[in-house]
Amino acid sequence: MQVIPVLDLLDGHVVHAVRGERSRYRPIRSSLCATSDPIDIAHAMLHATGARTLYVADLGAILDRGAHVDVLAALCVALGEDVAIWLDAGFSDFASMRALFERVSLRCGGAAASLVPVFGTETLTDARAIAEADAAGYEPILSLDYRGGRALGASHGDSAWWPARVIVMTLDRVGAHDGPDMDTFGSVRAAAGERCLIGAGGVRHGDDVALVGHAGAWGWLVGSAIHELRLGRSVFE
Repeated sequence: MQVIPVLDLLDGHVVHAVRGERSRYRPIRSSLCATSDPIDIAHAMLHATGARTLYVADLGAILDRGAHVDVLAALCVALGEDVAIWLDAGFSDFASMRALFERVSLRCGGAAASLVPVFGTETLTDARAIAEADAAGYEPILSLDYRGGRALGASHGDSAWWPARVIVMTLDRVGAHDGPDMDTFGSVRAAAGERCLIGAGGVRHGDDVALVGHAGAWGWLVGSAIHELRLGRSVFE
């Protein structure tokens, strides 16, 4: 079971995400390093976890306040091709995803090969984007977004259009110290077949990591528990 560090970008900073209440997000105060600079935080989280995958939520793009093109380009250069960057930037369709990827690639001199698109149902309006991105070689990930037990956006019930990797994102559990939403994860697990499932939200400590691993999660997106040093080293070994 892989612990995948999370970076939430807003106004040029890494911010502390809590329950998906984005208007209340403030620059992160991390025990890993005394800064909210995205490059420093990314290096610190990857070093702390040994992870080779970083999940990035560009909240500027998701909130229609402008994508962090320069920051994303700098992350691609700083982390190199050995670290995969899963990027959710509020894509509504394939065209919007491709346009941002091309802008980032131009800004970083073509070093954006590590970027992987995440299409969240909260913002996705054209489900054909998954197949189109896959055909173009991007290996897309679908994020099934939930809040308060309610599915957000595009239909979650028909799994035929789901790609090989699917995130179960419970927004109101993010940064809330309430534990993972095993009911929602279990319902998606039942529909997912052989797909690789990644959970998001609620992991507080090593016992939670063990719990979600036993429930069939390939990985889990984690932010607060890493910054607060609440995961023992054995979790990452």
